[in-house]
Amino acid sequence: MDTKAFKRSLQHSENYHRKGFGHQAEVATQLQSEYQSNLIQEIRNNNYTLQKGDVTIRLAEAFGFCWGVERAVAMAYETRKHFPTERIWMTNEIIHNPSVNQRMVEMEVGFIPVEAGKKDFSVVEPGDVVILPAFGASVQEMQLLNEKGCKIVDTTCPWVSKVWNTVEKHKKVDYTSIIHGKYKHEETVATSSFAGKYLIVLNMEQAEYVVNYILNGGNRDEFLAKFSKACSAGFDPDKDLERVGIANQTTMLKSETEQIGKLFERTMMKKYDPSELNQHFQSFNTICDATQERQDAMLGLVEQKLDLMIVIGGFNSSNTTQLQQIAVEREIPSYHIDSEVRILSGNCIEHRELSGNLKITENWLPDGEIVVGITSGASTPDKVVEDVIEKILQLKATAVV
Repeated sequence: MDTKAFKRSLQHSENYHRKGFGHQAEVATQLQSEYQSNLIQEIRNNNYTLQKGDVTIRLAEAFGFCWGVERAVAMAYETRKHFPTERIWMTNEIIHNPSVNQRMVEMEVGFIPVEAGKKDFSVVEPGDVVILPAFGASVQEMQLLNEKGCKIVDTTCPWVSKVWNTVEKHKKVDYTSIIHGKYKHEETVATSSFAGKYLIVLNMEQAEYVVNYILNGGNRDEFLAKFSKACSAGFDPDKDLERVGIANQTTMLKSETEQIGKLFERTMMKKYDPSELNQHFQSFNTICDATQERQDAMLGLVEQKLDLMIVIGGFNSSNTTQLQQIAVEREIPSYHIDSEVRILSGNCIEHRELSGNLKITENWLPDGEIVVGITSGASTPDKVVEDVIEKILQLKATAVV
């Protein structure tokens, strides 16, 4: 399938919408009242610091809603206003935040049901409105919805679209796309659908396994078993790793994506003559600015003296998990929560570990004076961050009394 030609054709269809519907001002007011926070703005204005009683809060200097997320949510709200009576569906969560997705449900926006791990698009009828989320949707899903005669509202983040353009460039010159990402993540599923040959690597460990195979060969069956769910159909590691290009899920750790790119670049120079590098390796900058800014801000925050770190974001939010990883690597007591509800008491907090498991930790909130670092993922509204801060202040004030 010529995915580039299909996208171009779809974008010229009268059923395709990628811009707003003229309700921007009204929606902006609504979003401000539902998701923004006066307290958080005050903390920003006070050098990202709040001191109250025994508690000092230090906010990261970049956190919360990114431009792409804010745009996607605003477009979803506009869609509901523009199509007040039509049935509206979403192919996935609009963003990875439970409170925002619950708001979609309250606005009578339905989610495509999933049966045995597969989406059931039979519920969608011609004329229905379907929103593609910030992560994008696979080209096969877009094609299906277009053939059904649906009105498609595309809120895909432009940074994600940039990655799609990159893998299409790889495909054009018959390069295999090495995608740094999680093969189950909606964004990576979408990105791989625009690629030709592809291989998805989760981390440096998997990347090192691949480059070792490139340099030294290995057990082909073992390789294919290891990446059985993370490669294109018919992938042949003995032939399809001669020419590679780097791409990424935009929410992965910037530093690791760069390391993986450098690793493959060095490998191709070692495998082939350095003068032939351009015939065997391609790399374009597809690291999302917002993801990079939040990671850089987190790196700055953890250099300060902190007693504990709170990372706020959906448990299925990849960019939030990367922020948590930074704190864990520096051995700072750190808790990834999705809302203040996870703070069960001053003695107990329920949080997500990097492994994905939920855990209840006791004695998480120290007595006496404390400094708490706080950040949030790119899908987290400021209002949720405010609720967490207020809960911590309340618990500490109660403890003093």
